[in-house]
Amino acid sequence: MEGGKRGAILITNDDGIDAPGLRALVHSLVNTNLFNVLVCAPDSEKSAVSHSITWLHPIAAKQVNIEGTIAFAVSGTPADCTSLGISKALFPTVPDLVVSGINKGSNCGYHIVYSGTVAGAREAFFNDIPSISISYDWVKGKSDIHDFTLAAQVCIPIISAVLVEIKNQSYPNRCFLNIDVPNNVASHKGYKLTKQGKSIVKMGWRQVTSEIEGRKMSSDMTNNTDTETPKNLDSSSESPEHLLFVREVRSSVLDHDDTDHRSLQEGYITVTPLAALSNADVDCQAYFKNWLQTVPELPSSSAL
Repeated sequence: MEGGKRGAILITNDDGIDAPGLRALVHSLVNTNLFNVLVCAPDSEKSAVSHSITWLHPIAAKQVNIEGTIAFAVSGTPADCTSLGISKALFPTVPDLVVSGINKGSNCGYHIVYSGTVAGAREAFFNDIPSISISYDWVKGKSDIHDFTLAAQVCIPIISAVLVEIKNQSYPNRCFLNIDVPNNVASHKGYKLTKQGKSIVKMGWRQVTSEIEGRKMSSDMTNNTDTETPKNLDSSSESPEHLLFVREVRSSVLDHDDTDHRSLQEGYITVTPLAALSNADVDCQAYFKNWLQTVPELPSSSAL
């Protein structure tokens, strides 16, 4: 980004190019008239695909009309979309910043591993491009579509500040940012720097007798009850040798420390620096350092 040139922002997500969270973010950024906005997002929902990429076959990109932008809907994953969007194969220039979101549902704790939204930002990080993932803590009965616009507006100061640091060549390249906006965004308590916790929703499996329609998982790995009640379809077309299973929530494990999920529930806009390396705890390193020294001495029969 040179001189007074406007910063170029690439937008992606995992809920799909038509998702209200992405559209609210794009429109909010365009309306500031401060940025050049590019969009490269999946052509359909790709929630919870993590950092999967398309490898064995081509992906298709179709230009779509989103006012104030150059936008493409892509048949690949969020990581594919970021990779294509920053490659100069689709757009003539490399963006200054990649923003992935706004996701419908929070992305905290261990759920970050599953998140396609976070993966969209992580792919940019892999390629030394600053990036941010943004999620809104959607809760049925409390949230509405307008909340995505509010979530976008409270994140624009961070996006603008990051671009200033990029312009000044002072932005750190050792991490990317994961932002979660609380459900009651209009009454948020401000920004809070947090660390990734260990919160997770434990999932199980339930066998069903026919295809289930109208049930899906949102990318924060909680049941999205906005959809219709599951309907049993005619099972006569099902092959008898196929067993059908659906996921269901069994329990939740939440943090009690000062981490991303807890701070989000307290009403803060959480800002969590992330990286790609996952270093084991010190006690695990110490344990396996001693354990590994004993491995060659163990007879094979000891494992039985």
